[in-house]
Amino acid sequence: MPSHPEPSQPVFLAKGSALTTSGGQTAGMARQNAIVDRCDGLCATRMVAPPRSASAVHHHGPQDTVVYAVAGRGSVVSEAGAKKVDLEPGDYALIPAFAEHQEVNDGDEDVVWVIVRSGRVPEVVNLTGWGGEPVKE
Repeated sequence: MPSHPEPSQPVFLAKGSALTTSGGQTAGMARQNAIVDRCDGLCATRMVAPPRSASAVHHHGPQDTVVYAVAGRGSVVSEAGAKKVDLEPGDYALIPAFAEHQEVNDGDEDVVWVIVRSGRVPEVVNLTGWGGEPVKE
């Protein structure tokens, strides 16, 4: 008999080939739900940014966000546009809760990131600009 509680659900598999665009969207890129609404503490999505694109300025409310760069070379712009962090395949970045930011792909190939957030369902708050008001959906 195990010395730990039984799992609340079985192992879940989200096939990458079956992901479709869904979840909170930001202009300029596609977010695809992978593991969403499956457990209380986190969710995972895939983000694809086409060449020469940029997202709207946004934040993720109270959710911390971990980014893992899978393909392409992209950037996270923050601090009202004053700071730019470049990611290449294999890199990780942490975007703190409520941090306004923008994803940018200045390259000639798709940027693909795996995104894990500290919430059951991903939260996206698009803004009218740096320090701006939330965009009414």
